[in-house]
Amino acid sequence: MRDKRPVDELSIEELERVLAIKKREERQQRIEKMRRSGRIVDNDVAEPSQYAAALPPTPLHVPAPVAVQNPPTQQRETASARSAARISGEDDLAHPYFEDDGSGGAALNVHATAKTTAAAQNQSRFWKHMVNRSLLMVEVAAVAGLLFIGYSLIQAVDVLDRETAAAQQLAEEQRRAGIPTIAATPVLQLDEIVLPGGHTPPTSAGGAQFNFAEIPSHLLPVVQSQLAQPVINRPAPTVETALFLIIPQLNLNQSIVQGVDWEALKQGVGQLQNGVNPGDDVGNVVLSAHNDIYGELFRYLDRLEPGDQFQLQTQTQIYTYTVTGRDIVAPTDTHVMASRGNASITLISCYPYQVDTQRIVVFADRAAL
Repeated sequence: MRDKRPVDELSIEELERVLAIKKREERQQRIEKMRRSGRIVDNDVAEPSQYAAALPPTPLHVPAPVAVQNPPTQQRETASARSAARISGEDDLAHPYFEDDGSGGAALNVHATAKTTAAAQNQSRFWKHMVNRSLLMVEVAAVAGLLFIGYSLIQAVDVLDRETAAAQQLAEEQRRAGIPTIAATPVLQLDEIVLPGGHTPPTSAGGAQFNFAEIPSHLLPVVQSQLAQPVINRPAPTVETALFLIIPQLNLNQSIVQGVDWEALKQGVGQLQNGVNPGDDVGNVVLSAHNDIYGELFRYLDRLEPGDQFQLQTQTQIYTYTVTGRDIVAPTDTHVMASRGNASITLISCYPYQVDTQRIVVFADRAAL
């Protein structure tokens, strides 16, 4: 049965066998043609010596253009045997040999053709392999890109949900704040939880600013909202309002601002709005200023000693106070601002210098009028 497989599916040995068969068929046709035209002598022809007695010795003339001479007997026998072996297929088809190839060139051509075909097949398989690998890498990259895009979308949706929830909560708080309540809403006073004058050191990374670390965590949102609201106006001074603080030991003569909030202490010495005036018979006037920022007005407050005197001036009178003591307290020790049962004054500032983790407090009583 004829083999109908394409050439690409044949092995090298099968290709060599096919080439040998084709070459053999062509050679047999060529020999048969030469035999019919008388250009070749069969091997079984009698030796010339048998006819030597009957025929005169005449030279053998072969028609032009090719002169053929009979090979010697031994060579003819060898060639005949080899030809028979080729026709019967008994020769080694892996390395075929042809009579018209004097040095076996046909076999070399067969081998070269087979090697060329094998090299072409190997190169084709290599490029197919490279293309497949490249396509695989492109597919993997595409899948990875899709996964990344999906993850990014999920994250974006999550962030959008959180931002939407925060916006809704803020809007809810704003709506609730605009609804009047039945009972009066208590207002938290900052001086009720922390002493005035607190701030971060000016040498810190963020510079000098309000020190929220001194505020209890549960009150921090309320304090932040209060500080975010600027003070629109301050109480107008009266004839009893303290206007100037005069401390000769510190070479200080400074006007007084109503309030001890952050903006007030930027302007100088601030007075706590507790309803006490210097002329009151009972009450504690509380004054505060910074020691290392905004003029450093209270930087040397620790130099005041018991017995030192300073003055507080109003529109109508100058009041003299005598220092009775000094103390270093925590920022939350607000009891030092309470009334002491007489006409007194308390000076407060951050301490130590450019550290500002505590408060320095100077106590003084008003001298007799």
